[in-house]
Amino acid sequence: MVRAATWAHCWARRHLVQCPQGRPGQAPWKHPRVEISIRRAVTSDAAALARLRSVMFEAMGVEVGDRGSVWLAETREWFTTQLATSDVAAFVAQTPDGELVAGALGQVTRHAPSPANPSGVSCQLSSVVTDPEYRRLGLSRACVEQLLTWFRDFTDANDVGLFATDCGASLYESLGFAGRSNPAMSLNIRHD
Repeated sequence: MVRAATWAHCWARRHLVQCPQGRPGQAPWKHPRVEISIRRAVTSDAAALARLRSVMFEAMGVEVGDRGSVWLAETREWFTTQLATSDVAAFVAQTPDGELVAGALGQVTRHAPSPANPSGVSCQLSSVVTDPEYRRLGLSRACVEQLLTWFRDFTDANDVGLFATDCGASLYESLGFAGRSNPAMSLNIRHD
């Protein structure tokens, strides 16, 4: 069960990240001294979240197709519907002009109870992504940290799971995530 809360009150404090102007011997950043806020996503962010998800897949070497792809339309619809529920939250990094340049998604999942998880409630962290020109500024970390706070303070979950890429593993380890003793496996089911 997700705990009731007034989000306007709980997340009123905005987290700001300043993009550095550059380091000695390096070119200045494309966006010098831009203050980027971290906030909870709302349903009207669905299209931007779908775009960021395609950026994530591209970084993983997955062919995403064009902007008219069926999966992107389905993704926009999914975000529109799911962000309106109490079991899904996303946190995003937003530039002063309103562009979303990073984000992370969290979902509450329910399973049969176990000795390690008597309530059967868990959370899943996914879709952690930053636009290429905004990487290495801590934006994904800031979004994930806000999601971990949401998981801890507003859900009854006992654990948080994720599937990490090689380039993301160090971020998650620095936040306390560790490998599992049982490897994750999956099977694609074809519907003809």
